[in-house]
Amino acid sequence: MSKLDTWIDNKIIQNIFIWFCLFLILIGVITSGNKLLTAFFIILLLAPAVYINNIFVLPFFNKNKLYFFILFTINVLVFTGISVFLLSLSVSQPLSFKMFLNFSGVIILALTFGSALKISRDSFLRRQEEKEAELKLLKAQLNPHFLFNTLNNLYGLSVVKSDKLPGLMLKLSGLLRYSLYETKEMFVPLTEELKYLENYIALEKIRLEDKTDIQFKVEGDLNSKLIAPMLLIVFIENAFKHLGMLQQEKSVVLIDLKINSDNLTFKCVNTNEESKNENLEKGKSGIGLQNAKKRLQLLYPNKHHLNIKNEKDFFTVELKLQF
Repeated sequence: MSKLDTWIDNKIIQNIFIWFCLFLILIGVITSGNKLLTAFFIILLLAPAVYINNIFVLPFFNKNKLYFFILFTINVLVFTGISVFLLSLSVSQPLSFKMFLNFSGVIILALTFGSALKISRDSFLRRQEEKEAELKLLKAQLNPHFLFNTLNNLYGLSVVKSDKLPGLMLKLSGLLRYSLYETKEMFVPLTEELKYLENYIALEKIRLEDKTDIQFKVEGDLNSKLIAPMLLIVFIENAFKHLGMLQQEKSVVLIDLKINSDNLTFKCVNTNEESKNENLEKGKSGIGLQNAKKRLQLLYPNKHHLNIKNEKDFFTVELKLQF
């Protein structure tokens, strides 16, 4: 990124530039004697109202339209009253309804313009972040270590001419096809995503054989439900990748998925070796988890709750999504 791009992307510089442009416009339209002082005074009155609106009021626009309208109106009335009062003192004129009406129109215009700029900028940044998340998703779609181990296991089955081989080859084919061709949409049918998870788990069972107790439970109606592609696989793959193998008993990977009309509840538990996994969310081993968190924030804002617990014996991921 060039120095110019860095300056252009800087929020402080962007705000200074916008207020400076407004300052120049005001100088051009103001007809009073001291244009510079009057323009500066108007900006000082408008700036607090605009920033309060953008920071505290505008977030309610998507959450609750009624609260947004009430807070927006209060913001306009308060700063219109302050502006008219200060203006009447500076020009020694009595307060009037016409003066109040004129200033309320100016503040509404300023708040509308400021809101439009913020919404446009946030939308642009969100699209950029979505593109970055898509690129990271593409890079993470195919784990080369998993593929290498799976091919080795399939080769071993082919040597002994196992009857399991055709079905497992079909599962690997479905896994690769879904990963490469069917994840281009922002949301995919939940049924297809679960088929992908089932194929992945089936192939992991070959690698782990009788060393691990693997359970995958699904409850609820999957029909007509949509989900972001390759979202849950990150947590499942992480469970197998950092699975702690026990000496005296089987290790465990427990995956539980419950769906109702409004939300999805996902839970993944795996045996944990504390000495190896204490920094699981840091460094290279935590890249997948961090990417998953970012995708959740982008695709399910205010519609998800993720809880990750790294305990002595188990590593647990609990995720709730609202459809």
